[in-house]
Amino acid sequence: MSSDNSFLALRLEGPLQSWGFDSQYNRRNTGLMPTKSAIAGMCCAALGLPRGSDKEQEFLLAFGKTRMTAIAIPRNGMKKELPVRRLQDYHTVQNTRRASGAINNDCVLTHRQYLTDAAFGVLLEGDANMLGNIAEALADPVWGIWLGRKTCIPSAPVFAGLKKNREEALRLVIGDQDIESFTRQEDVESFADGRDSLPDMPVSFATERRLFSPRRVKTEQGKQSS
Repeated sequence: MSSDNSFLALRLEGPLQSWGFDSQYNRRNTGLMPTKSAIAGMCCAALGLPRGSDKEQEFLLAFGKTRMTAIAIPRNGMKKELPVRRLQDYHTVQNTRRASGAINNDCVLTHRQYLTDAAFGVLLEGDANMLGNIAEALADPVWGIWLGRKTCIPSAPVFAGLKKNREEALRLVIGDQDIESFTRQEDVESFADGRDSLPDMPVSFATERRLFSPRRVKTEQGKQSS
């Protein structure tokens, strides 16, 4: 790890979350883990970077070099652990774009998925100056931040802390528990180290030309304690 790197810890909790990575047209699904594009979008909103602006492009280029680890954190109810479920809702929307590029003024039925009773910790490893700026912005965001979609409002502060040490940053989101007991997904340095590729590395959030590149990841299942 470079001495110029830091670890930014995020806490993602809320009644609803939605992490789309393969959404197309009227079907908007959610993955089971936060996407890097959603985390980048959250940071852009907190920093007040306009969509498609030069400042956004500069930020996304630097953000692509960060290494992200997402950790699924079980939530406990009164008597037992709450299972994470997918909820599907139906929306009607107008002013969608047809395949020809023309605007469709008719109402279109869309299917949108959300996660319920989910909680995650996210660790970003990267340039200390950049992560420091993000930390300040998340503590006092320019625009609203949400958990994947505008309807998914956080129920707890997203910013958990900024540390120079990975272990200290992990404690901010999982306490003294062993990381091996949690299901987690993390970026890998080489293609061979990964097990899946997700099209969620943001290149541009411009409304008319949203672009994403593949991100190579591996997912580890949490080990149950005996």
